[in-house]
Amino acid sequence: MSKVTIFDHPLIQHKLSILRDENTGTKEFRELISEIAMLMCYEATRDLPLEDVQIKTPMAPMTAKKIAGRKLAFVPILRAGCGMLDAMLTMVPSAKVGHIGLYRDEETHKPVEYYNKLPGDIEERDVFVLDPMLATGGSAVDAIQIIKRSHPRSIKFLCIIAAPEGIDVLSKAHPDVDLFCAAKDECLNENCYILPGLGDAGDRIYGTDVVGEVTIDKRGSTVKLHSKIK
Repeated sequence: MSKVTIFDHPLIQHKLSILRDENTGTKEFRELISEIAMLMCYEATRDLPLEDVQIKTPMAPMTAKKIAGRKLAFVPILRAGCGMLDAMLTMVPSAKVGHIGLYRDEETHKPVEYYNKLPGDIEERDVFVLDPMLATGGSAVDAIQIIKRSHPRSIKFLCIIAAPEGIDVLSKAHPDVDLFCAAKDECLNENCYILPGLGDAGDRIYGTDVVGEVTIDKRGSTVKLHSKIK
């Protein structure tokens, strides 16, 4: 089974409380998502190997440490996962970036793929999949399966809030993928939203409120998202 790490660091938990609050506005919400992702990045990269290098400080030569040649890639699940991306790149600016587009069918609650663009050398990289919410686990499972087709060195999944149902589904589907999250919540409601959760992460990051429905043409090539600004 997957290794599941749930962060209990006071800074993360403090910021998470503000993030959840319905009175937190778009600007602050977006900043908090980024700050929490940056703090999580420390732990998620803890096992990166180091090697010795010789340097000279202004005072004397010394043996120092650097990451031993590991190549990383960050792959946010569109669109909410992009809210975590800049923080991760701040920590590892040399990482490459891919994107996977999935939306949840409102009737079946199953993910539907509409976009997939990964780095050309993904097989040489350790991949971090980013999505603020792990609810049913369907999108995470499908995104990881898509990435596995390109045979990366390893895959980790980072989310901010996870439901027990999602953790169970992801761990069973991909037992080789480690999971990192800031909070494990109580359950999913009848609409498959996390309780107590924080609402729709994508809408709160980008200040939108989805109305209408997602439609695809008969050939499956056109996706229309009707939305309005709050």
